[in-house]
Amino acid sequence: MAGGSIVEYLNPWRREKARQRLEAVRHRDGDNCRRCRRPMRFDLPTGHDEAPKLEQMLPGGEAAALDNLCLCHTRCNAASVDSTAEVLERLQLKSAEAPKAHKRRKPARKAA
Repeated sequence: MAGGSIVEYLNPWRREKARQRLEAVRHRDGDNCRRCRRPMRFDLPTGHDEAPKLEQMLPGGEAAALDNLCLCHTRCNAASVDSTAEVLERLQLKSAEAPKAHKRRKPARKAA
C-alpha cells in the first residue's frame, strides 16, 4: 500500500504482499480506525474515504516494519498530513500575526 508505483499495482505478488500486511495489522489492532475509532469497511475499493489504509506511526521509520504501521481510514490518513508539528506551528504564527478584523459600521441614514 505504500508508494504509488504502477509496478506495485500491476504485479499481483506485490498486491498479495500488501494484502497480507493489511491482514496482519488488522489481526493485531482490530477493525477500528486508529484516529477516529470508528469501524472500517474492508470491502471498499482502495481510495474510498472509508477504506482502510496502512499509515506509518513514526515518520521516517522503517515503512515495511509491521510495528511502525497502523490502520486508519483513507480520509483520516489524509487529514493527518496537516497536523504535523511544523504545519501546526506555522498556523499558530499566522493566526498570531493576522490583524484583528473589525466590523465596518454602516453610516447612519439621514431622516428625510
